[in-house]
Amino acid sequence: MRGLAYQKRMLILTIVDALLIGSSVFIAYQLRFEMDIPLVYWNTVPKAVIIAVLCSYLLLYQFKIYKRLWRYASVGELYSIVKAITFGTVLFILLNEIIFYYSIPRSIYLISWMGCIISIGGSRFIWRMKKDKYTAPNKRKSGRNRALIIGAGDAGILITKELKHSFSQDIYPVGFIDDDLNKRNFQVNGLPVLGGRESIVENVKKHEVSTIIIALPSAPRSEIKQIIEICKQVPCTLKTLPSVYDLVSGKTVIQPMRDIDVEDLLGRDPVKIDLKGIAHYISDKVVLVTGAGGSIGSELCRQIAMFNPMKLILLGHGENSIYLIENELRNKYTELSVESVIANIQDQQRIDEVFDLLRPNVVFHAAAHKHVPLMEANPIEAVKNNIFGTKNVVYAADKYRVERFVMISSDKAVNPTSVMGVTKRVAEMIIQSISRESNTLFSVVRFGNVLGSRGSVIPLFKRQISGGGPVTVTHPEMIRYFMTIPEAVQLVIQAGAFAKDRGLFVLDMGEPVKIDTLARDLIRLSGFEPDKEIQVVYTGVRPGEKLYEELFTTRESLNATNHNRIFSARPELIAKKEIEMYLDKLKSKALHNHEDICLVLQEIVPTFRRNIEKSQQNSVDILNKKCMEYSVK
Repeated sequence: MRGLAYQKRMLILTIVDALLIGSSVFIAYQLRFEMDIPLVYWNTVPKAVIIAVLCSYLLLYQFKIYKRLWRYASVGELYSIVKAITFGTVLFILLNEIIFYYSIPRSIYLISWMGCIISIGGSRFIWRMKKDKYTAPNKRKSGRNRALIIGAGDAGILITKELKHSFSQDIYPVGFIDDDLNKRNFQVNGLPVLGGRESIVENVKKHEVSTIIIALPSAPRSEIKQIIEICKQVPCTLKTLPSVYDLVSGKTVIQPMRDIDVEDLLGRDPVKIDLKGIAHYISDKVVLVTGAGGSIGSELCRQIAMFNPMKLILLGHGENSIYLIENELRNKYTELSVESVIANIQDQQRIDEVFDLLRPNVVFHAAAHKHVPLMEANPIEAVKNNIFGTKNVVYAADKYRVERFVMISSDKAVNPTSVMGVTKRVAEMIIQSISRESNTLFSVVRFGNVLGSRGSVIPLFKRQISGGGPVTVTHPEMIRYFMTIPEAVQLVIQAGAFAKDRGLFVLDMGEPVKIDTLARDLIRLSGFEPDKEIQVVYTGVRPGEKLYEELFTTRESLNATNHNRIFSARPELIAKKEIEMYLDKLKSKALHNHEDICLVLQEIVPTFRRNIEKSQQNSVDILNKKCMEYSVK
């Protein structure tokens, strides 16, 4: 059917173009002789028409004019028509002057050339104008969703074309917002430039806008954040174009728009990494990732794969998640050697076998139980996995002479108030105790919450908003540090290049964010009004949670590294024999008794559940001060 439609279209266009070209030549004769063609030239008119039609059609076909979609015609299509007609006219002249010798006045060539361009080009654009005239009013009438486009550049024009001509989109653009003074009071793609960002609120009310589309894919995230802050003042749904980096990296499919996400609220520019330094310790190496099926572990695998390791080992306990990341990597990196290992890090013998058989050079340890309330209810499982599982992996790395070992830790390990936090702190202590006497370069990377990880608050808020609410927040003063998963993983891999310091690395998480503010911003960006259309309900602080998280203790001095987003901290050292004594006690006395386990953990980590608020506020103040100092430098 499509072949028949194409042939029919070709036949119609060919006939129309032949008539237009022939008419142009005939009109050229009429104009040349002021509507009174001498008899001597009448005999050459049919011949000139035939030659001109054949020559012009040949060049139109050669320049693929008949394969263009004229609904989307622009200056490029008009330029192609001009070239085709010009070369066709040149061929017409050469054939007549060299072969046929017909008596054709030379002015006929010029006049017919102009006529062909006007008639053929005009016919295409008349058809397009007709489609525009047909589509736009219908869109205005049917589209109840009026949109304001921020950015009158190429991206904004692309969006307006799509929205104006697509019946599948129930959105119609009413105008542009652009800070460029040279565009003010002008029209772009038929829409007015209404003003700069300072006029967003005014124009939303004036034009009854319900959707704002940010068409600034190349703008810094800090600028996007400023625009979003203004847009929060109006009850509009926000959408944006994906960045070029997101498209190239495969993080999003090519689509006109996506909803504004909470990541846009952070306003941080992409992480800059030292590719050469990272490639030095990953390329052509056997790299093992524990917890490879998790949110952090799977992203580690994606980014490590880009640095051409000799082999990438995916170790995890859940077969489904490992299966998914393995398939993703095999499809995207066809030449990458990937090996999946289903194993529990709590099984010492199995972990020893894996290290003995596969001999990894670099290990990223991301396997852990991380849900705070769940671990409060299941402390034994937290200890078995986060402490003894880590011990198994760490000791195997030391035994089989792994070159570098990087453990993913948490801000909840600082002055812990939860079982999950204290088990991560003990895991840090295990690494710090062995690093002084091992040939392996051990390091710990500590950071806060990541956006979009499994069980994190952001997906929960989104589900609650899509369900009509209410949105549940534990406490109005609850504050957390946030970072995107790719951002955190890039910094983790970068920190691995600094592992020669055998230390503790703390990632700059930016400014802490109130969970209550985050929830309300998400509601607004979804087009609703908090506490009116979507209710915000406070449920109370859950077991083990703090109001304020910390990234380092007051005893851990913070120092700059070669990367402005990574800081090194001096860990509190503990002897290997001492930590092993504590672990033996933990295994013998606490692993079968829920009541005793916290007492032993408190003995290992004296700050567990003690003096939290004061040390916590001091730590937050110091981190903010340090981050500000180094960002200025």
